[in-house]
Amino acid sequence: MFNKYRINKLRTIFSAFVISFSSTALSATTELPALNALPDESSISGLSSGAFMAAQFHVAYSKDLVGAGIVAGGPWNCAGNNPYVAPILSATTTCMNPCKNSLFGCSSIMYPNSGYLAELAKQTANAGQIDAVENLKDDNVYIFSGSSDETVVTGVVDTTVDFYHKLGLSDDHIRYLNQINAGHAFITTDPNDTKCSITKAPYINDCDIPQAQQILKHIYGQQQPAAKSLSGELIAFDQSAFFDDPLTSMDDTAYVYVPQNCRTEQCKVHIALHGCKQGISVIGTTYVKETGYLEAADSNSTIVLFPQVKKSSVSPMNPKGCWDFWGYSTNNLPPYNYYSKEAPQMVAIKKMLDRLISKPVRLTKN
Repeated sequence: MFNKYRINKLRTIFSAFVISFSSTALSATTELPALNALPDESSISGLSSGAFMAAQFHVAYSKDLVGAGIVAGGPWNCAGNNPYVAPILSATTTCMNPCKNSLFGCSSIMYPNSGYLAELAKQTANAGQIDAVENLKDDNVYIFSGSSDETVVTGVVDTTVDFYHKLGLSDDHIRYLNQINAGHAFITTDPNDTKCSITKAPYINDCDIPQAQQILKHIYGQQQPAAKSLSGELIAFDQSAFFDDPLTSMDDTAYVYVPQNCRTEQCKVHIALHGCKQGISVIGTTYVKETGYLEAADSNSTIVLFPQVKKSSVSPMNPKGCWDFWGYSTNNLPPYNYYSKEAPQMVAIKKMLDRLISKPVRLTKN
């Protein structure tokens, strides 16, 4: 007779097999639909590495977006904070918890230099590698840092606020929450999620705050209450159609949620990026289904795109399945493009957004 440990182990193995099999099967047969979504009402958000990527995508493609949600993330090109330090080193120190192993206290110079990065953004825009930073001034940005987050500490997230201020965003365009006793996680109102102050997988915590709703409300304005039951369709689609380089570390499958009315009406598009260890190859659809985005979007005419990254151990080196905010998509070698409109992951996401905005092709009879 199997003991309880063996039964649980078999369940884990079976679940992982189902996730892997279903992702592969679905990606081979389903295309991301063209939905004629609104071309000037798109936004992006993310947690952790997804937050860094959201900040980078927001700045790089500011002409196409109206706002962003950054949960436990640093400013655009945080990993390029010091031109004399390799981006991968800055990403794992300066951009996360710079004073963690410090023997000399915790000076402000150890944190990302928002002034330097703001000027660098202007120079990069002038070079045509990202959109003009003036596009950001009327955008709405939601920024969050949990006071118990020791992974990406509040001091780092503070510099994200400073960065946007230095590029012309006023206080009424930025909502910054940093007083909630949350760990490193996306936060919800679900009592079945991890306790608010703890940091552990799957990094979705109950803090009695509907963060997905808050993000969409700050970006778009007053929202209808979140749906109690979903009207739309969650579609697993072939993400591999949008990239051709394995160094992107992107999964073959991704998800999009389409509210029922968005099949016949023009809707907004919001892009939601998971954090490290939160892709479907690790936790299945937990981040997609359990963060509150679906319910918030369903009653507010918002399509939600969930791009996916998977773990890779050698080429590229991305063992935790993080979004590339330091350069692994060029094998951590210059010339770096992770912060620009040429970044392979950002190119893929933009292609997905463009597909959703495009009009469906309708065949006509001769």
